[in-house]
Amino acid sequence: VSLPRPGCGSMGGMLALPPGQGPHQVGCTDVMVGHTQQGLFLRLFYPCLPRAGAAEPLWVPRSEYCGGLADAALGRRWCSALLSIAIGSCKVPVSWNGPFKPRSSGYPLIIFSHGLGAFRTLYSSICTELASRGFVVAALEHRDHSAATTYFCTADAGTEEWIPFQRVPQGQKEFYFRNKQVHRRAQECVRALRLFQGIAGGRSVPNILQQDWDLSVLKDSLDLTKVAVMGHSFGGVTAVLALVKEPSFGCAVALDAWMFPLENVLYPEVPKPVLFINTEKFQTVESVAKMKRLSSRNSQTRIVTVLGTVHEDQTDFAFLPGKLFSCIFGRRGTLDPHKALAITSRAALAFLQRHLKLQEEFGQWDELLEGVGDSVVPDSPFCRSRL
Repeated sequence: VSLPRPGCGSMGGMLALPPGQGPHQVGCTDVMVGHTQQGLFLRLFYPCLPRAGAAEPLWVPRSEYCGGLADAALGRRWCSALLSIAIGSCKVPVSWNGPFKPRSSGYPLIIFSHGLGAFRTLYSSICTELASRGFVVAALEHRDHSAATTYFCTADAGTEEWIPFQRVPQGQKEFYFRNKQVHRRAQECVRALRLFQGIAGGRSVPNILQQDWDLSVLKDSLDLTKVAVMGHSFGGVTAVLALVKEPSFGCAVALDAWMFPLENVLYPEVPKPVLFINTEKFQTVESVAKMKRLSSRNSQTRIVTVLGTVHEDQTDFAFLPGKLFSCIFGRRGTLDPHKALAITSRAALAFLQRHLKLQEEFGQWDELLEGVGDSVVPDSPFCRSRL
């Protein structure tokens, strides 16, 4: 595995996210559509044209998200100010509102769903990597109370309504609470796809955040016959359910999927292949058994375990310094996070190439996708593939 270049020094040393390793420079912008909770909020990562002196966006977009993280991840809202000092000035190595790089053949699209207690920017490393390889990636911020916090802008000028993180209410069974959320999340993924279908069809979509970036530039540069859905943890199972709800999704990539909220009756209904990329320390026997039920029904579904990793290694938190990471999450994985990201992205790219029928040569890991029993994948001491 060739290691990515180290992250740029502008991030103050507290978080060094790696820049994308693909041939495209990466830009990003925020998109909010609609003035109600039923609208959409996402961060868009895309191939962009070089621009001298391009600004880089903040990793944590606003201080309110530090409060949400302190509450959702730590259960200690009083840590908000400390988190803000530690990570509030960290930046993502992409061009903020950078000029979109048109492509007449169209870029494939990925809708990305975050995990429980996360939000749209916490997977910037994997989203940046995919955009650098020629994908447009829409990282959603869910409004089902599963985000650390989020908001929408009402029709009253300048008025924001915040949606806090919500734990399972006392006396309510967790499955029913989370099952309702996962259906809502999957529906948001479908609505995001509808948004881009509308743009591709020439519909004018106003971004109420009034960014200096016009969504209409995407009109002739998306190939919406090549669309995948992807997510981490709660977002991983959201991606699986989105395949049931929307036939236009060609496949799903589920990072360390939390399978618990999906009802059993839906397993036979998943029509397209799923690539499960698991970490070594998170999954239970029951959860993997559910994944195997899917793989037994779809011969192209794959389950891969990245050795030496923990659940948070598939988020940007993996690139925090060890002591800060340990303070927030406890023990970290033994595999270098750059290697973990390289393995995850290469496996995902090979899978996407196959099932979206892409022209690019992402197939370096075909032997992984073919499955090699429960043994170590050739050329990698870090991975195990299950059929």
